[in-house]
Amino acid sequence: MVVEAKPAEHRAGLRGWLLDDLNEGKSPVEGPHAAEEPAHRRPWWQVMCLTGLDYFSTLGYQPGIAALAAGALAPIATLVLVALTLFGALPVYRWVARESPHGQGSIVMLERVLPKWTGKLFVLALLGFAATDFIITITLSAADATAHILENPFTPQALRGHQMVVTLVLLALLGAVFLRGFREAITIAVVLVGVYLSLNLIVVAAALQAVAAHPHVVVAWRGLLFSEYPTPLAMAAVALLVFPKLALGLSGFETGVAVMPLIRIRRPGDLDGRIRGAHKLLTTAAVIMSGYLIASSIVTTLLIPPREFEPGGRAYGRALAYLAHEHLGNIFGTAYDISTVLILWFAGASAMAGLLNLIPQYLPRYGMAPAWTRAVRPLVLVLTIIAFAVTAFFDADVNRQGGAYATGVLVVITSAAFAVTLSVRRRRWRRLTIGFAVVTVILVYTAIANIIQRPDGVKIASLFIAGIIFFSVLSRLVRAMELRATGVEMDDVARQFIEDAAAYGDIHVVANEPDTRDEREYREKEAEQRRDNHIPDDAPVLFVEVKVTDPSDFETPLRVYGEERYGFRILRLEGPSISNAIAALLLCIRNLTGRKPHVYFSWTEGNPVVDLLRYLVFGAGEIAPLTREVLREAEHDVRRRPMVHVG
Repeated sequence: MVVEAKPAEHRAGLRGWLLDDLNEGKSPVEGPHAAEEPAHRRPWWQVMCLTGLDYFSTLGYQPGIAALAAGALAPIATLVLVALTLFGALPVYRWVARESPHGQGSIVMLERVLPKWTGKLFVLALLGFAATDFIITITLSAADATAHILENPFTPQALRGHQMVVTLVLLALLGAVFLRGFREAITIAVVLVGVYLSLNLIVVAAALQAVAAHPHVVVAWRGLLFSEYPTPLAMAAVALLVFPKLALGLSGFETGVAVMPLIRIRRPGDLDGRIRGAHKLLTTAAVIMSGYLIASSIVTTLLIPPREFEPGGRAYGRALAYLAHEHLGNIFGTAYDISTVLILWFAGASAMAGLLNLIPQYLPRYGMAPAWTRAVRPLVLVLTIIAFAVTAFFDADVNRQGGAYATGVLVVITSAAFAVTLSVRRRRWRRLTIGFAVVTVILVYTAIANIIQRPDGVKIASLFIAGIIFFSVLSRLVRAMELRATGVEMDDVARQFIEDAAAYGDIHVVANEPDTRDEREYREKEAEQRRDNHIPDDAPVLFVEVKVTDPSDFETPLRVYGEERYGFRILRLEGPSISNAIAALLLCIRNLTGRKPHVYFSWTEGNPVVDLLRYLVFGAGEIAPLTREVLREAEHDVRRRPMVHVG
């Protein structure tokens, strides 16, 4: 028998609007028990456009960053990036898609491997890096969209020099879109991505035609390249050294997994079909992006003077836009700018969608975030405010945010590669294990090199991690006395014990900490409680014993088993906390029988502060007062609240 948790309360007014997802019983994220077939699911190629907002939009700034980092060596360094994309990141995330079809990403794979509090703390750290990745995606894309607006020759002079203000306005508009609702996001994404890739194809084709018409630019580039790097070995070595600065081109893979629940499937529960769709999504996006990265790096390096890539130059943060204006005229260039601005601004939408899917999957379940973080709108407000703060910190500068962005991207992808390596190793597939281990080592080098070269990235990520851990611990303390059982799963024997006890009248439950579990233990415990609490001799007594499963868990179903030993009837429970499990059982008994049960405890000796810490960390502590406090929080009506007796 399963007893469901009580439904969410309905609220009105502003609070009701903010918590609309919870009021209507809707889950803003997908999980194993979410709605079977939401109406907003789409074909995989359309969902690819949603994740492509993040991935493809990096063309707006990636070629310029590559030129700044590698100079004449940019095309070769980009080839290294493409090789890692196709033969490293893509196979890793195809495997991640198999292991997390509900969009939890690589983090859930590591959560399964690492036990209890170790796993929870590790997940919090990874969430910090993932938050860095997604938040900086939002702020960096908005800042680069602003750069394209302000550098356009038709932009009013009054706007120039106001990078910060324009960026904050774009972020506010993005937040407003999510507050209103985001049902048409995929349709908008398909249009934006289609137009943007088409315009980029025209720009690249025109630039290649210009290169063919002026072959001396190739000769000049080769001369510069070989004068700086005399041998192919020197080129390869330097390309590997500067490659970490190009890691922004790896963004989008984690988002691609996060949006998996949006892929349409033929029938409810067809996870294999969703995984196949995700594989097509990831592969197609990676191949398209690889082609554009190589072509754009070649034409921007050959045709744009190096000084224009520097801060203040016309190609700073907008290399392809520079080519669009130079080779196709200001009218086409303006159309290209508008397309780039829209996709960069909307790229924050895919990152926002990723966070809205990721955070509720973990923090509320750990008790490390308020329950309202399951609702979309309050979380959108919090994330928008954080984006404002990050933008102000970086002065809305694209290149200054590159280090933090690359750090978040690389750590998340590295953790995914590590998780996949462990997953494959458990299946004893040796060749695959070696292959993924090599990819992991390469990504570890890239991440460490990026952190050394641009330590500001790990500093920002550390702030996110510290903030998440601080507020998680605070939330766990605040929510410590909440009833944490999502439901009660009771076997037939336990239910029969409860019904028999209710047939007598009052239901008497004696809490017992199991020791030897012999006949003497139960006889002495029963005699003690009957004597101290005046339980009638003929009244049946139910013993309750709790086995703590994983005290780091917060919301879990409570399992109850009935057992008879030496003539004594025992309800055995499994849950993350003793007092919380007993409180949930008592409320379940009341709901089943209509009678208010009585529970009996014995005092133990101990410091109350230490007992509270034991409860928070190990699920134990001084059981009697903690059980009473959980019951008080769960049931405000004293007349319906189960009675707690302490001898």
